[in-house]
Amino acid sequence: MLRVLAVDDEEPALGELLYLLRADPRVRSAEGATDATGALRRIGRALEAGPDGEDAVDVVFLDIHMAGLTGLDVARLLAGFARPPLIVFVTAHEGFAVQAFDLKAVDYVLKPVRRERLAEAVRRVHELVHASAAPTAPLGTPEHIPVELGGVTRFVAVDDIAYVEAQGDYARLHTDEGSHLVRVPLSTLEERWAARGFVRIHRSHLVALGRIDELRLDGGATSVRVGTTELAVSRRHARQLRDLLMRRASG
Repeated sequence: MLRVLAVDDEEPALGELLYLLRADPRVRSAEGATDATGALRRIGRALEAGPDGEDAVDVVFLDIHMAGLTGLDVARLLAGFARPPLIVFVTAHEGFAVQAFDLKAVDYVLKPVRRERLAEAVRRVHELVHASAAPTAPLGTPEHIPVELGGVTRFVAVDDIAYVEAQGDYARLHTDEGSHLVRVPLSTLEERWAARGFVRIHRSHLVALGRIDELRLDGGATSVRVGTTELAVSRRHARQLRDLLMRRASG
């Protein structure tokens, strides 16, 4: 079960958030803090105690706009620690989703907080904490990217993305379930996701190497098939892609 710290400088909002969290059967305990200083002091005790200590905190539900240090400031400070608690942002503002992505937040919940939306955030955190506690689980947490769906910010797992298409200053993420437009340049995603197996095949496309089903050579043209989609490979990237696929095939 989860040990939760909720942080909001508006006491009525904090009280409502704590009420909803404590009603969730996956939450063991939920404490509150009304400012960043108090939150950092409490998180400091948790880090000193370690993940199995009595003062441990698994996740921080963190407001963004607060007097003094903002929630983003707190998250940046926590990112410097080896094993910080997970972060879920809870905010009335939609415009910070990209910064939340940069800080590897697990979720981004908009106010006013709906019970079912908060339950989804708790589910995500619970799965990550449970996975990291398993002996065979890899270190670290899956990376997610925020997307807008009908006015609600959701987080899509990077591992679910097959390929990315450049659309000006935006990028369209293609998954098995559909596509999502995000305000992040393709070049930025290329740099961030290189270690996760994404390769540039064209100035307009970034592809997950493991999702390539077929490499096609037709005269001087090269293309790849990703599911039912065929994507052109530029001459500039063709040789590197073939080398990567050959290395992958040979183990």
